[in-house]
Amino acid sequence: MKLEAIGLTKRYGSFLALDGAAFQTGDHARVVALLGPSGGGKSTLLRVLGGLLLPEAGVVRVDGAPLPHDEAGALRALRRNGFVFQGYNLFPHLSALENIMLPLREVHGWADAEAHARAIELLARLGLEAHRHKRPAELSGGQQQRAAIARALAPRPALLLLDEPTSALDPVMTGEVLDVIRELAESGQQIVLATHEISFARKVADWIVFLAHGRVDVSCPAAEFFDQPASPLAREYLQGLSRYR
Repeated sequence: MKLEAIGLTKRYGSFLALDGAAFQTGDHARVVALLGPSGGGKSTLLRVLGGLLLPEAGVVRVDGAPLPHDEAGALRALRRNGFVFQGYNLFPHLSALENIMLPLREVHGWADAEAHARAIELLARLGLEAHRHKRPAELSGGQQQRAAIARALAPRPALLLLDEPTSALDPVMTGEVLDVIRELAESGQQIVLATHEISFARKVADWIVFLAHGRVDVSCPAAEFFDQPASPLAREYLQGLSRYR
């Protein structure tokens, strides 16, 4: 995939979350990692790229096609993508199986049998088949996040967008979820990932977009970013994160 953004602006009240952010990836970026300090604009950019938020100004292109800026068009774009958030966002009254089936039936119009078969396939793939009838409160954090990933993957999205998917997990659960994401990347799934897991981003990403203060400071191949960061801000960020790792 190729992602391009020109002059993206997005405000939350008086806070300027994206301040003319602009970048372009290579033509065949498979896993793009959004890195940068907290509050720098990663999550907002991720939501704009996926059609979940409309920018106040600017253009986004995915493989050369501009994303629509009207609500109906953005909704169509959103349905082509899969989102996974920090807080899982599973329906608490539904089982893991039902959480995956519901959007397939209600949003994408799948028949019940088809949705059930797809949900079982993904639960097995992500190591959750034995837990398919459990509600979120009966699952560990890592299991809940894997169920959320399964739900996002269910309609076979063009892009899987992950917003700091391990931020609420302990180290063991973090490893579980990162293993799943790595396997998805290796299988060819196109992914845009906002994360602070630098060592993981170094292993799976082939392109890095580094943001600070609502602007893109660096956009380059991952190997170049980690081996020879092009800006003082990026160097300071990497040194700060690696100090105790």
